[in-house]
Amino acid sequence: MAKVVVAMSGGIDSSVTAALLKHQGHEVTGVTMKTWIGEYAVKKGSRHGCYGSSENEEIEAATRVACILGIPHHILDLKKEYKSEVLDYFCQQYLSGRTPNPCIRCNHRVKFDALVRKARGNGIEFDYFATGHYARVEYDEMKGRHLLRKAKDPKKDQSYFLFSLSQEQLSCSLLPLGGYTKEEVKDMALDFKLDAVGEVESQDFVEGGYHSLLRTATEPGPILDSQGNTVGKHQGISFYTIGQRKGLGISAREPFYVTGIVPDKNAIVVGKKEELYGDELVACELNWIAIKSLEQPIEAKTKIRYLHSPEAHALIVPSDNNEVHVKFKEPQMAITPGQAVVFYDDDTVLGGGIIESA
Repeated sequence: MAKVVVAMSGGIDSSVTAALLKHQGHEVTGVTMKTWIGEYAVKKGSRHGCYGSSENEEIEAATRVACILGIPHHILDLKKEYKSEVLDYFCQQYLSGRTPNPCIRCNHRVKFDALVRKARGNGIEFDYFATGHYARVEYDEMKGRHLLRKAKDPKKDQSYFLFSLSQEQLSCSLLPLGGYTKEEVKDMALDFKLDAVGEVESQDFVEGGYHSLLRTATEPGPILDSQGNTVGKHQGISFYTIGQRKGLGISAREPFYVTGIVPDKNAIVVGKKEELYGDELVACELNWIAIKSLEQPIEAKTKIRYLHSPEAHALIVPSDNNEVHVKFKEPQMAITPGQAVVFYDDDTVLGGGIIESA
């Protein structure tokens, strides 16, 4: 059996992950991150978030679970790393007119990287790092590569959020919940006598909504139609994203949607729903998992957002500057710069990247 460190949030998924691994005979240690710096005026509300003032309650919950399971538990301070890698990046991207995915950034740079290094730096010895993500990691001997696959439960699959993990990270990662449905995980929580564990899941990146992070939001500016005519005034480009319909303050017979963001003009571009569709994108910051690199064009099922279902069929063409050109067979709605595009071969993640342009 192996020594395993489990990232524990106090929620049901990470708690069952720790219990399941201990039940399998592994030597389990729990670790919980401190990320809340109290610097931003985050509004405490009904929407639970990964980042917020309720962090102490989550740490207490994780500590209780570790006590129930009889495993060591460490609280590690990653406020500096989280601010630098996630919060600052998130704000910078939004203020540049892009829509970042903080979960992908956090997984790659913080949970599976900084947290692992911090644990080792604090003298915790372990062979594997485990989380409560719904996905599967397998080793393909023929390819000599660690593969990332979709979870058994299609409604909970989180492989999209893990596409940026490296071979080194995957090689020492365990995702025990990938082979179970959410209902099975709930049943296991009862079997492990973790029925007191809360089932509240994060509904937002930031408790109460992410707008409170954008303290240095841009100034109000024009809302333009596709012909360049001014049709309204926006409150700052950081508060808008491609595909947004609500909150534009425009009276018209047909609803307007945000179709573009132009930071150098401090402008929002709007149009009708049909103007949201496109059949091409360029992606950068590529990470390949099932293959070492993309040398020739391939066809793959493609997701341009987490809840993009079913995946769209597309042709992925490599370019000379470590980018790919993606050509969809059918037009897709709201292709959004800053979001991730992830490529699949059936249930296997081929790789992915960040949408540079549509």
